[in-house]
Amino acid sequence: MAKGIKDIRKIVIVGAGPAGLLAALCLRRTHEHITPVLYEIRNAPGQTGGALGIPANGLKLLHKLGLYDDMVAKGALTSSMALHALDGRSLGELDLAAWSKKHTGFGYLRILRTDIMKVLLTAAEQARIPVHYGKAPTSIQEKDEQVIIKFPDGTSDTADFLLGCDGIHSAVRSLYVDPDTTPEYTGISNMFSVVPSAHLTHFCGVPNSLHATITPDGLFALSPTSPTSDVLYWFFSREVPLPEGGNARHGWEAQGKKEVESCKGNLLQLFEGEKSEWVDMLRETIDRTELIRFYPIYKLPTGGSWFKGRCLVIGDAAHAMPPHASQGISMALEDAFLFSKLLQSEAPVIEEAMVAYVKKRTIRTEEILRTAERNGGVRRKKAPWRTRADEAAISCMLWVYRVAGLDRLGYGQKFATYDVEAEEF
Repeated sequence: MAKGIKDIRKIVIVGAGPAGLLAALCLRRTHEHITPVLYEIRNAPGQTGGALGIPANGLKLLHKLGLYDDMVAKGALTSSMALHALDGRSLGELDLAAWSKKHTGFGYLRILRTDIMKVLLTAAEQARIPVHYGKAPTSIQEKDEQVIIKFPDGTSDTADFLLGCDGIHSAVRSLYVDPDTTPEYTGISNMFSVVPSAHLTHFCGVPNSLHATITPDGLFALSPTSPTSDVLYWFFSREVPLPEGGNARHGWEAQGKKEVESCKGNLLQLFEGEKSEWVDMLRETIDRTELIRFYPIYKLPTGGSWFKGRCLVIGDAAHAMPPHASQGISMALEDAFLFSKLLQSEAPVIEEAMVAYVKKRTIRTEEILRTAERNGGVRRKKAPWRTRADEAAISCMLWVYRVAGLDRLGYGQKFATYDVEAEEF
């Protein structure tokens, strides 16, 4: 008799970033009989990346895993987004968390990716989940209701199931699950950095808010990423052309170097001539920045395959999308929790179980993708007059938002109250 979902005892997870670690911790918490084993292509835990937003739907699941307090101890609970004109004037604020917190008990957290990794790696060590580094898979095959994964050093492992949590450029997807699906460049790239607030003489204070300024060349944003606002994260999100030669790595390296070298000058020029305390702080923040990183934003096209046999890709490996809805961590958490619930179902056939899982997650992730792409519009290049028109429109919209009490209706927050644990198989 063929083995079904409930016969799974060992799961190999490829990718020891946030998605893989969260999947392993979720499995360990909910299934004592299942052993998760992680393999990571890098030789050590990743030490790069910017800050990530985690809305209520993700925070609620972190709480379920016992990780919420540790995350909040390192990040900043940002309750609103404050919008500024190019000259520093306040255009108003948009609530990010009050309505969702009322309905879920959780708000919105902004935290550095490196701090997320510290929390997750500590939790994995405490849960005695093995993590093997320097293990890039070279082949994946199935035999006798088992998955066999091989590595360049000649070693291999065998499991009842394999999860690909290895990001948008997933080896599990390209080697086995869906080699024909490749990432697509969105046309938008981010430059980002962190600056200690103690380095700023014009520090105005940025309590509990993400601050955003729409410029003719893209979106500039600044946010605290620690409970005391002693660490500030900024990013400049703008249109950047695909380098000559397309997606080739050397092309992006050259393009990224060019963008980073011109980033400070471009930003200071955008704010040149403007006089306000807020703009003075932004200029000083940019000037005091020592290291800027470049990140071209890719997404995966919809309609690809997420599973094959006993292999499933989750997180960015399945549905990578622009980060403009702050749902990357939350989507990976929802994936992990729904997969965990699937393992408790009565589905006798692996393929039928996978089809049911993908159907539910496709509906949800495509909804979030549409939201992210709508939010990405403000990052496009525009004429200066259009920027001024946008400022006026935003100011008017936020005035109506405040006067009409639209925050009480959950505007912009309803997607964060989704409860993946309410899904049934």
